[in-house]
Amino acid sequence: MILRAMTVAGVMSGTSADGIDVAVVRIAPRGHPGPGEPSPRTARMRHPDLAKPKVKLLAHEAFPFPAALRRAVLAAMDARSTSTAELARLNWRLGMAYAEAVKETLGRHRLKLDLVGCHGETLYHQARAENYAGRRFACTWQAGEAQAIAAAVQVPVVSNFRPRDMLAGGQGAPLVPLLDYVLYSDARRGRVLQNIGGIANLTASPAGSDIEELIAFDTGPGNMVVDWLAQKLFGKAFDRGGALAAKGSVLRPALDAALRHPYFRLKPPKTTGREQFGRDYAARFLAACRAQNKNPHDALATATALTAETIARSYARFVRPKMQGQGVDFIVSGGGSRNKTLVTMLASHLKPLGCTVATSEKFGMPAGAKEAAAFALLAWETWHGMPGNVPAATGAKGAVVLGQVTYV
Repeated sequence: MILRAMTVAGVMSGTSADGIDVAVVRIAPRGHPGPGEPSPRTARMRHPDLAKPKVKLLAHEAFPFPAALRRAVLAAMDARSTSTAELARLNWRLGMAYAEAVKETLGRHRLKLDLVGCHGETLYHQARAENYAGRRFACTWQAGEAQAIAAAVQVPVVSNFRPRDMLAGGQGAPLVPLLDYVLYSDARRGRVLQNIGGIANLTASPAGSDIEELIAFDTGPGNMVVDWLAQKLFGKAFDRGGALAAKGSVLRPALDAALRHPYFRLKPPKTTGREQFGRDYAARFLAACRAQNKNPHDALATATALTAETIARSYARFVRPKMQGQGVDFIVSGGGSRNKTLVTMLASHLKPLGCTVATSEKFGMPAGAKEAAAFALLAWETWHGMPGNVPAATGAKGAVVLGQVTYV
């Protein structure tokens, strides 16, 4: 297949379940396979310029979930019990919501699409093998009916990105590192791309490194515990700007206890989700805070500190040894980048480690657009038969073509 420029919409809704981001990007190859090359996938291994297509953001829009849909999503995530009817209806309702978001974005910006890449909403992600019905395996499920998007927008849709990596021995995440490498890797400076969604994840690119040298993994809870406490204690969907946490003080004994969670000691590659840091974890965390005092602002400040400190510790333990002697740009994106209290805490931990903290806007990509743009790029890769996973990040045995294509 000949590589060609395409306009692709990436659609993302994350573990915070706060809504949908649509990023429309123009993607063009920097080079083409030479004559006689068997495929773009094979050619890419021989021609490094194929590893970095040109990616230009054309539009970005964010759409909050309707309240009823958000309640349904949160209830279904790692649910102890539900019904097949509930899950089927949610899968279709999410597909409709994604389709409406893409159509609205195209209408506002008068753009014409060639392709859509939709991550879907993760209802369950089990990255490591467990026993079930006589077999041991890992599994994942991202809901959102792709055919509903294809029928509404009238272009093919690439979805279901994670399973192929898992079947190649990976954890199915993180999948954003390809975009991080394409947009941010630098010959002279180390770059750390820290996304703070429901779960926080980073991609580290040492100065002058190639894609096989990336370090990427989930650092732990991002907004997930903070959001749960904001809802439970203040009746707010989230702590806007970190204003509520800013009124509290960190409860150090509760924070130290939380930092002993075994996930934080695991070496990369690793990934996590609501299965480990969801409502049950947040409830235990709140109980530990209340055992010290009942001030709700203190509990929220401690949850915010948990996110900041686990990110900083992850960098210090697993990334900094590969960045010695380099200037490091620590680039923050996702909803957490708008939490001033969180970013201030994070910067205070990272400054002594030689990192300059900035948000992704400084580098040309809106904080909420990056993950959606990543799935636009992954869809383009899949369409051209090229691998989208980064084995160094996911732990897969090799690079594989991700996802499945739904045609109109």
